[in-house]
Amino acid sequence: MEEYAREPCPYRIIDDCGGAFSMGCIGGGLFSLVKGYRNSPPGKRLIGSVTALKTRAPVLGGNFAVWGGLFSTFDCVLIKLRNKEDPWNSIGSGALTGAVLAARGGLSSSLRSAAVGGILLALIEGVGIAITRMTAEQFKPVMPQLPDPVQMPPPQPLSSPSSTTSSEEIQYQ
Repeated sequence: MEEYAREPCPYRIIDDCGGAFSMGCIGGGLFSLVKGYRNSPPGKRLIGSVTALKTRAPVLGGNFAVWGGLFSTFDCVLIKLRNKEDPWNSIGSGALTGAVLAARGGLSSSLRSAAVGGILLALIEGVGIAITRMTAEQFKPVMPQLPDPVQMPPPQPLSSPSSTTSSEEIQYQ
């Protein structure tokens, strides 16, 4: 299953890390901006927003980058081990990433996070497959329909210019 012509595996990890960092910084920046505005006293809201943005956005971006890097690394490992690229690799990568990121909390925490990561990625992949199948119908080639000869009107006889008669001649004959 070819996915959008993605980068080959070693470069995909760096690419996904950078994309995840960017998403985390932008999303975390917006969230921190609003949170800093709401938690600052009146008159200091702009400064509080910018301070919260500068302190929290890079942290959230880094967290996203770690998640994206681990996910892409596990995805590449599973692609290499299984010799195929399909949705099961993403589901397994989500489960492994959840397990590794929660490993400090113990085995039960790691297993719960693995289940959540696997289920979340299974839902994402399932929705992607469903959307692809629904929209694929409109791109299916259609065979052109030729007109049915039975329903066509009879052909008109060809008339030559010398055999034309005037309407007066037709009326008197």
